[in-house]
Amino acid sequence: MFKDLKKALADIKNLEVHYNHVLKDYTSFKIGGKADIFAIPKSRAALVALLQLVQDYKTPFFLLGKGSNVIIGDRGYRGLVIYTGELKDVIIKGNIIEAEAGISLAALANKALAAGLSGLEFASGIPGSLGGALFMNAGAYGSEMKDVVKEATLLDYTGKEYNYSKEDLKLSYRHSILQEKPLIALSVTMELQPGNKEAIKAKMLDLNRRRKEKQPLEWPSAGSIFKRPPGYYAGPLIEEAGLKGLRVGDAQISEKHAGFIINLGNATAADVLELVRLVQDKVYQEKGIKLELEPRFIGEF
Repeated sequence: MFKDLKKALADIKNLEVHYNHVLKDYTSFKIGGKADIFAIPKSRAALVALLQLVQDYKTPFFLLGKGSNVIIGDRGYRGLVIYTGELKDVIIKGNIIEAEAGISLAALANKALAAGLSGLEFASGIPGSLGGALFMNAGAYGSEMKDVVKEATLLDYTGKEYNYSKEDLKLSYRHSILQEKPLIALSVTMELQPGNKEAIKAKMLDLNRRRKEKQPLEWPSAGSIFKRPPGYYAGPLIEEAGLKGLRVGDAQISEKHAGFIINLGNATAADVLELVRLVQDKVYQEKGIKLELEPRFIGEF
């Protein structure tokens, strides 16, 4: 069957395919084993054809954008990884931006800046893709994706296309409909506000400066490792539990910001997972608060 699948994949136009492919270079944490199959669709049609194919062959799969909010197991992924990084077309009409899900938030924010549109400044320093940002309703500095999203075009796992309104998307704190149903973000339409380019640029620079001062951006990480518990912030809870700087292998609770686990060089997914459990247990023992993970753990550990 694998031989037949390889042949079928080769017949899809605008699709680049690799086998036994290392994944860690596609994640911000620089952690992860190999994928059996790694496919890069370079058009919407290629993505749809690929989804139809994996259904026919009953192949496990997951979508990978910029890999900033995932931790991939050391033993990799048994199945197909679909990398969306080449799906990054953008159309701007007035104050409306429609962009494909694979574009990085930084690139999207820069395109909004060039068009004199305000509203995406908060996203300029978030290292993820637009699709990942919609999936998680990403946010920073008091703003989040739900503030700008107007609607989105989603695919189900058979490749059928649907249009979802902002209300349909169920955007809330680090949550969207994409976490509830087997749906994939294809493109997102956002409504921004006309603004002064210099003011937009100044706000982007200020937010990025503040991010650099407070967060350990000099080290690979998956961003904030825990969601914000109601009424608290994860970083101070971890610091108050005396865990700042705690290390398992090359995975460490950042001494700069305790809400981050960083990779000091050769951290494994197993190191991260053990450190996560140590933190959760200690914080629960001392504060009675259960810290929930923000990144997704994917593959075999």
